[in-house]
Amino acid sequence: MKHDHGDHGDHGGATATVAPARAASPPGAGVRARALEALGAARRRTLALTDCLDDEELMAQHSPLMSPLVWDLTHVGNQEEIWLLRAAGGREPLRADLDPLYDAFRNPRADRPALPLLRPPEARHYIAEVRERVLGILAESPLEGSPLLENAFVFGMTAQHEQQHCETMLATHQLRRGPAVLDAPAPPAAPAGAADLPREVLVPGGPFTMGTSADPWALDNERPGHTVDVPAFHLDTVPVTCGAYQEFIDDGGYDDPRWWTPQGWAYRREAGLSAPLFWELRDGVWLRRRFGRTEPVPPDEPVMHVCWYEADAYARWAGRRLPTEAEWEKAARHDPATGRSLRHPWGDAEPAPELANLGQRHLRPAPAGAYPSGAAPCGARQLLGDVWEWTSSDFAGYPGFAAFPYREYSEVFFPGGEHGGQGGRGGQGGRGGQGGRGGHAEYKVLRGGSFAAHPVACRGTFRNWDFPVRRQIFCGFRTARDAAPSGKGGR
Repeated sequence: MKHDHGDHGDHGGATATVAPARAASPPGAGVRARALEALGAARRRTLALTDCLDDEELMAQHSPLMSPLVWDLTHVGNQEEIWLLRAAGGREPLRADLDPLYDAFRNPRADRPALPLLRPPEARHYIAEVRERVLGILAESPLEGSPLLENAFVFGMTAQHEQQHCETMLATHQLRRGPAVLDAPAPPAAPAGAADLPREVLVPGGPFTMGTSADPWALDNERPGHTVDVPAFHLDTVPVTCGAYQEFIDDGGYDDPRWWTPQGWAYRREAGLSAPLFWELRDGVWLRRRFGRTEPVPPDEPVMHVCWYEADAYARWAGRRLPTEAEWEKAARHDPATGRSLRHPWGDAEPAPELANLGQRHLRPAPAGAYPSGAAPCGARQLLGDVWEWTSSDFAGYPGFAAFPYREYSEVFFPGGEHGGQGGRGGQGGRGGQGGRGGHAEYKVLRGGSFAAHPVACRGTFRNWDFPVRRQIFCGFRTARDAAPSGKGGR
């Protein structure tokens, strides 16, 4: 399933590939139950994000960056039909006529409103019919005998795809103009002493295992596990906050080309950037629009809706830099006491509400310093959840990468891939049409998930990617510096 972006979600025109070697384990009730719960959770969220709007709002395109919500609604069902009904279950197509309409590569987001899309009642009926048949297949499947079925991989992949679209649909809600229709409780406050946390943590140098060869539901770009030697570095304890980012604005950071790459400065001028997306300065007070509400910008929350160029400029202004993808993952996963790479910063236990801000439980990031129980061994907090974090790294395959179960999920977005510089997964997709340097993909890696990401699609190895101009996604960042003295140590 591929993302179209800002989501990890769209895919179409999928071409099956030979599976890489995977550790097989006997199927059991636990695997089947996990798949059933993952599919159910994804569908509940999909319906919650679409049932709150009338049919005309679902058919409308709220931004050329995004699909009409009814397209996403039908697309998740179409991909479920392709992968679970047909590929896993061996059944005849239910609605093969929908395949070309809901193929993300064939239909860029900006073009989708003109397609003869199913209207919401028909879309709901279709996805319910697909799901009813899929549940029968899941109940009967041996969950072994092929790489797609082992450990219910294809069911997990499909659940992740739908949850990725739920994050995309939430981004559409944020872009939508109109009265608020979504609500959620506020995230927990930062604990006492959070304001006194050290600015940065030291991540010792040395080798660690990056990626995974063992996680049964890991996607192809997370594989295989491999050793990477990372020199010692310092990393921000928490993501950069709105208050810290306001200092960059107040210091004229948007008007000083010294802090911007040439491409970033050109884009800043072209797009007229002067603050994060959805921010507005009114009577000397910074306000933001959040899901139909206007509110003061909270200074202690991680800054959000900044593109890679903005994050990179801030880091340069602060005398620091963005971390590499390997640095980010080492900080999030490496346990110096055991030498192991953990599944999550806190260990191998599944995410829980006290560990990370995930799953759209709260429709905003938690204050910086929250979730002390979810801290990584290095001491950094909020590495999973709250905001996706830009890294300095381009998106590329790991050594030994093998596309599975189809090239279009990841491989076509690597440098030199056929979608390099074309507007993102799914052609133009949500990434917009601004391409990369010299025909290369120029997709930057984001890590860590956001408050909008579901735990099934968020782990220490999970990789997101997008164009460096992308801002509508729930993205922020933290900064790093070399451990060895290198001049200015940062503000």
